[in-house]
Amino acid sequence: MQVNVQKLSPVLVEFDVEIESGRVQEELNKAYTALSKSARIKGFRKGKAPRQVLQRMFGPRVAADVAQKLVDESFPKVVSEQQVQPVNNPAIEPAELKQGSSFSYKARFEVVPEIESVEYEGLEAKRPSKAVTDEALDEELEALRKAHSTLEPPKDARASKEGDFATVDFEVTVDGSAVEDAGASDLPIELGSKAVFSEIEDALLGKQVGETAEASVDMPAGHPHKRLAGKTATFKLTLKELKERVLPALDDEFAKDVDEAFGSLDDLKKNVREQLEKKAEEEAENKLAERLVAELCNKNPVPVPPSLVQRQSELTEREILQQAWMQGQRGNQLNDELRARIAVDSEVKVRAGLLMAAIAKKEEIKIGDPEIEEGLKELAEQTGKNVAKLRAEYREAQKREMLIGMILENKVLDLIEAKAKIEDE
Repeated sequence: MQVNVQKLSPVLVEFDVEIESGRVQEELNKAYTALSKSARIKGFRKGKAPRQVLQRMFGPRVAADVAQKLVDESFPKVVSEQQVQPVNNPAIEPAELKQGSSFSYKARFEVVPEIESVEYEGLEAKRPSKAVTDEALDEELEALRKAHSTLEPPKDARASKEGDFATVDFEVTVDGSAVEDAGASDLPIELGSKAVFSEIEDALLGKQVGETAEASVDMPAGHPHKRLAGKTATFKLTLKELKERVLPALDDEFAKDVDEAFGSLDDLKKNVREQLEKKAEEEAENKLAERLVAELCNKNPVPVPPSLVQRQSELTEREILQQAWMQGQRGNQLNDELRARIAVDSEVKVRAGLLMAAIAKKEEIKIGDPEIEEGLKELAEQTGKNVAKLRAEYREAQKREMLIGMILENKVLDLIEAKAKIEDE
């Protein structure tokens, strides 16, 4: 077997592989022998049809099958011998396979670029402020009041408004016909929360208990109810009950209700501020890491394999759509502007990963059992899971590799930060 390697770009390689005629003929003979035992040819007993008859009837198919087998068997061997690492499936261009002749094919694929050196010492970045403002403290206390609030009917009958909790019955029609299994009774809706279609919220706002309303909604094409998908649906709504949120007073008793450990409102405020400061510190360090990674990529504009960028973009898009779906937002597509931004971010992520791997190799950073155990402990603190459970969960090869990658990335980031010029904002 002869191989000619051509580097078309830092991330694109082409193999020109030629397999000797003897090997080709051997595989053809095997294929026709197997075919003669199974093929049913009119005028011949099973297994007795002459080779030339089989060639005339099945020649193109046999040639294609043998060519595919030769590619499948030879390509991994060539990759191993040439010591390259494909990051996508190769594009194969096979020549015509003929008896008595050698067989050749071209295989084009992307590879990780060779990175000889990385400029990562003396990167400049600013660390965001870790300060917690009084406004942030007040917002967190209001969120606690909201979490400990009660829902009560308004003292005096009034129309609904944003922030109210409505209990609603509704029916759904399309083109004047009722849609079975699409309606509901006693559905709770927080007005203004955007948990339901905005047209429904708008129709309910300003209504009194017992009143009805209608809302026309253009349903998304991907709606799971087949009769609603892509249709304009009419919702006939009845407001059955209305409640408003009643917030507790911000005093010592409220602090004790939040947690018996707090003896006064001042104790609660102190604890909340400490939690906010811890969160602000984590966010500042994460933002600093992002800025250092961006600076690392700017200083080292190495080429990246397009397939890796595409893979990262698809992963990010799926995460965004899944998060939107969980938040009740309709639509199953992203706009062009967001897609473009995701593509840019994905290229940075891929480039950063390649550069950090190169730094880890240069600095001979190794991840052994002690580092993995420490990583599991940190993960347990972040997730609240038991360390023993996480240890068992991360024995699975793919998850273990992901954990090792995260630990390695953190070690490289620590190294970059230690050698960087950082100013506080």
